[in-house]
Amino acid sequence: MAKKVTTTTEAVKTTDDKSKSQMVSSKKRVEAGILHVQSTYNNTKLMLTDKAGNALMWGSSGGAGFRGAKKGTPFAAAKVGETLALKAVNIGLKEVDVVVKGVGSGRESAIRGFASKGFIITSIKDETPIPFNGPQPKKPRRV
Repeated sequence: MAKKVTTTTEAVKTTDDKSKSQMVSSKKRVEAGILHVQSTYNNTKLMLTDKAGNALMWGSSGGAGFRGAKKGTPFAAAKVGETLALKAVNIGLKEVDVVVKGVGSGRESAIRGFASKGFIITSIKDETPIPFNGPQPKKPRRV
């Protein structure tokens, strides 16, 4: 039995290995959150936040080991959704709201991959930015 000694200004405290099992996990326990999906033509990024918007965990196709043109595929997005869901089980997550942004092919499959691990999806919201006035016209040519 190893003893851990910590010193403070008031007294010296000792803890046994038995008391470590009684300690609360340092990870935050969250039951409901928001899943942000940003899908571009080249990559798919997922971020899980609590209801206040504080980031808890994230993942992307590039971080999952896909490179080049494979990062933008629906298969890569589904794999990222599954790996993020496995991490989310550890913090006690049960239901999520989904916010989708972007026009890539991994939008839907990332949500399906996340939901396949048994999470309840309460709502899906599309926040893809749309330009109001379009691109600026070219300047006239000077000869």
